[in-house]
Amino acid sequence: MKSLIIANWKMNPSIKKEAEQLFKDVFRVIKKTKTVDVLIAAPFVWWPFLKKAKLCAQNCFWEEKGPYTGEISPKMIKDLGVEYVIIGHSERRNKFGETDEMINKKIKAALSAELIPILCVGEKKGEDAEEVIGRQLREDLDGIENCKSGIENLIIAYEPVWAIGTGDFCESCDAEKVLNFIKSKYNNQIIYGGSVNGENSKGYIDVGFNGLLPGGASLKADEFIKIIENVQN
Repeated sequence: MKSLIIANWKMNPSIKKEAEQLFKDVFRVIKKTKTVDVLIAAPFVWWPFLKKAKLCAQNCFWEEKGPYTGEISPKMIKDLGVEYVIIGHSERRNKFGETDEMINKKIKAALSAELIPILCVGEKKGEDAEEVIGRQLREDLDGIENCKSGIENLIIAYEPVWAIGTGDFCESCDAEKVLNFIKSKYNNQIIYGGSVNGENSKGYIDVGFNGLLPGGASLKADEFIKIIENVQN
């Protein structure tokens, strides 16, 4: 199985010229990778000029169509040839009020559209990781065995909330404990995110994660290339 690296650009870059340059800089390395699959989770407005990339949506709604101004359906994403979608990112949970019930509906909708959901789970500072993640997995994945496309097509991303965008990354040995906890419940691809950079990236792969979900580092071409090369080696 190839390692999976997903560049989460979030709401960046702010202008097309910058987005084009960033992709141009990293694609020269992406196209040469043999042992790593690289996805670009770019804002959907930049998708038209990223046709050479494997794309990943940053979010989706749970309805196929209807009066939902500003939302994007899984069917729309699939129809554009995109195969992956991030669901339940902590920023969606904390800044936009997404509940586990909403995330559960989104996962079911994504699987029904034959997309591959990347479910983000993780604890805040001071919380018990196993207690929080156990609840998230239980509620977010409730009933998905009845979906057209089953749980085997789901990817789980462990992202400790306290590490996202702070530079205070989770040591690989501590992340491994959470990895083993998730594995005890689900035998899926499991990736790590949370202040991933060129220096710490390989450590997460070495302890058993199947890939990475860098955010800020994916906006710096040199840093993101370093992550790819370290994982590839």
